[in-house]
Amino acid sequence: MRVSTLTVAALAFALTGTNLRAQTEDVAAKANSNPTQVFYLNNISNGVEATDIVTAIRNMLDNHNRVWLVQAQNALFVQGPPDQLALAKKLIDDVDHPRKTYRLTYTITEIDDGKRVGTQHFSMVLVSGQRTTMKQGSKIPVATGSYETGTATSQTQFTYLDIGLNFDATPDESVNGVRLRSKAEQSSLGADKTIAGVTEPVVRQTVLEGTSILTPGKPLILGSLDIPDSTRRMDIEVVAEIVK
Repeated sequence: MRVSTLTVAALAFALTGTNLRAQTEDVAAKANSNPTQVFYLNNISNGVEATDIVTAIRNMLDNHNRVWLVQAQNALFVQGPPDQLALAKKLIDDVDHPRKTYRLTYTITEIDDGKRVGTQHFSMVLVSGQRTTMKQGSKIPVATGSYETGTATSQTQFTYLDIGLNFDATPDESVNGVRLRSKAEQSSLGADKTIAGVTEPVVRQTVLEGTSILTPGKPLILGSLDIPDSTRRMDIEVVAEIVK
C-alpha cells in the first residue's frame, strides 16, 4: 500500500503535537506537586519594597516556579522544588535584613561679622531608607479674601504660612558610610509690602538641599547661608550616630 507524502507529514505533525502536549502536561503536573513554602518579610516597610523583592525572585528562579505576595501579611509564597526554595530563601535573607537606626543632629550656627552669636541643635531618630521630617516655627495667618454673608456681615478668609525651620532627611546605608538625602529650609518674615492697597507680608526663604556621605560620629558642614539684609550668615552642620 502506497502512503502519500501529505499523509506522512500529517501523522508526524500529530505525533509531535501529542508529544509536546504530553511534555507540557508532565511539567505542569510536576510543578503542581512541588511543595510551597511561606517566607515572611520582617524588615520591609512598604509595598514597593515587597514588590521589588517579588520581582527579583521571579527573575532568579526557573520560569515554571510560582511566586506570589500576600501584602497584608508581608508574606511571600514560593512553590517549587527544594533547590529553588533554598535559592529563594537565600535571596530573601540577603535583602530582608534589619535596618540600622541613626540619630541625626543638625547644628545651626549664626555668625555675625565673623563672631558666633547663636547656636541651635535639632535632633531626630531615623531608620535607614525611611524619610523623616521635622518642623519648628510658627503658623502666620494671611488674609486671602473676604465675602458678605446673607446678613451683610463681612467675613474674612485666612490661610496660614509655616514660618521657621523645616528639615527633611532620608539616610541610606552605603559602603562608604551613610548616604544622606536632606533638605533644610529656613523662612522668616520681612517688611510688609502694600499691593493694590492691601498690606501683605513678605516671606524670606532659604533652602539647602542635596545628598552627602556621612561618616558616623563625624560632623559635616552642609553649607552656609547668608541672611538677607544683614551681615550675618547661617552655617548648617550635621552629624549621624548609630543608635542600633
